[in-house]
Amino acid sequence: MHELSVVEKILAVVLAHAVKHRVKRVLAIHLEVGELSDLEDRWLQHYFDHVSKGSRAEKARLVIVRMPARLQCGACGHDFSFATAAEQANACPRCSSTDCRLIAGQGYFIKHLEAL
Repeated sequence: MHELSVVEKILAVVLAHAVKHRVKRVLAIHLEVGELSDLEDRWLQHYFDHVSKGSRAEKARLVIVRMPARLQCGACGHDFSFATAAEQANACPRCSSTDCRLIAGQGYFIKHLEAL
């Protein structure tokens, strides 16, 4: 059900851009979704189909690309790919500090639209 509130927000942004740019119909919405996100592709499309009925985005397809998680070292500022749980404690590959924070990989972003 988490996906429902997300697609409502996505639709609001898409429709605002459609009005602003005089778009008649939105064909596809390209999304970047973080690999650590709990959003499921099939439910995103399912709920989007439901909430977009009767709008300029009705029947638009969601093109979802999963984006890798990234960490940033608090000690040296280096950013790097998030390691899997099987690897070490995600220590910085540059300085070995474990004072690292997640900077990408949980959210979602509308990359671009295909429209008429």
